[in-house]
Parts: sequence; structure tokens; C-alpha cells
Amino acid sequence: MTTGGNAREGSAASGAQPGSFRGIRIGRVAAPLREQVLEGLRNAILDFDVQPGQRLVERELMEQIGVSRATIREVLRELTAEGLVVAVPQKGAVVYAPSPAEARDLYAVRGALEALTVRRFIERADSDQHDKLRATVTRLEVEVSGGADMRQLLRTKDLFYQELLSGAASPTIEQILAGVQARVRLLRATSLSQPGRPPRMAAEMRALVDAITARNTDLAIRLCTDHLEHAAATGLAALEGTPVTSEPVLQPADYPAS
Repeated sequence: MTTGGNAREGSAASGAQPGSFRGIRIGRVAAPLREQVLEGLRNAILDFDVQPGQRLVERELMEQIGVSRATIREVLRELTAEGLVVAVPQKGAVVYAPSPAEARDLYAVRGALEALTVRRFIERADSDQHDKLRATVTRLEVEVSGGADMRQLLRTKDLFYQELLSGAASPTIEQILAGVQARVRLLRATSLSQPGRPPRMAAEMRALVDAITARNTDLAIRLCTDHLEHAAATGLAALEGTPVTSEPVLQPADYPAS
């Protein structure tokens, strides 16, 4: 059995077979095999190559990716721990599909935590951390204007939140966010996949960072809340199959003084 598994995994060096799991590419070196499969399947979920609610059948994954059952089971356990996969009785592993009610709760949790993170960043971050935060938004704007794909935009947004959390210097917030991070990222992907959302998102985040670096706490929190409300409206519309209602992108000058 061990020999068969090794032979199967060795054949993966040529790359995954085309199909639903096209994002999974196994190299000869770089990261360990398990990490490559984990990242590839995670990206396939976030890129919607595999759809919310779709079954992840071990045998099919083994054949398409070219790895052993043990590796697939380890990866599915990790994705279940992250919240991107759920175990459903009589069906097995299934890609997480948030209901509108679950999504609303996740957006509410995200909004409360991000508003608190913004407040702590303004209180605690130094000038170097402000510079890094501005740099990530500039990078995001360049990527959006250049037509970067959603995966790259998600990575840059992840970098933005890493810098925001670093400046906030709150292990408590980081620990709480870690428990919902994968599902929050799935909601980001859902929102960003909608037409017109990326440039609006970049404009909202630029306004937010301008308020943060001006150390205007009340305005920054309002802009943060508005950004999350717009993301929630777009994401929930996608989940419910309803038209997205566009709102104007507000800038700091549009808000009345406190």
C-alpha cells in the first residue's frame, strides 16, 4: 500500500489533470507535497473552481491531483479546521456554502472586529506601520487598475489586514479573527467576484487609509463600517441571486465633521 501511494504521489510532479482542480499544481521541490495540495485545493475553493456545496470525493481528488488517499485526508481535515470544508452526514466532505443568515453573522463579526482593529491601529501604530499600510493600498490600486485576478487581489488584501493587525498590536483580536479567517476570506472572494466591486473596494480602502493616517478615529471607523456594509451588500446579493445596488463611493470630505 505504501509503495502504491508513493508511486501515485511521484506521478504528481507532472501537474494535476485538467478539470475542476486546475489550480492545483504539484512541483518537484518548493513546499512539501501536502502543503502544495492544501494550497491548491484552498485556491480552487476561493476561486470557485469548485463550487460551494460541491462534494469533495476522495477517490476523484486522488485521481485528478495524483496523490495518495492519506494526503487527501490530511488536506481535507485541515480545510475542515479552517472552515472551508464541512463534513455532511451521508455525503462526506463538502465545500462550505454559507447561507445568507450565516453570511450576515460573519459580516457582523468581521465588521465589529475590523472597527476595533482600526481604533487600536490609530492608538498604537508608529509612522513606519502607517507607511506600510499606505503602501499596501497603493499596491492594491495598481493591481485593480491593471486587471489583476481575484486571487492576487485577495493576497494583497490579506497583506493589508496583516499590516493593520500588526499596527493594532492586539493578540486578542488576532486570536478571535483566526477562528473565522478562512470563511471571511471566502466572503471576500464572493464579494470581489461581482462585476464592478474591485475598483469600488480599492476606492473605499484608500479613503479608509487616508482617515487612519490622519488619525481621525471617528471618521476611520465610519469609513470602515461603510466599506464592510458595501461588501456585505454585494456578497449577500451574490449568495441570494439578487441584483447588486451600487452606492456612491464616499470620500472623507463627504462626511460631516464630528
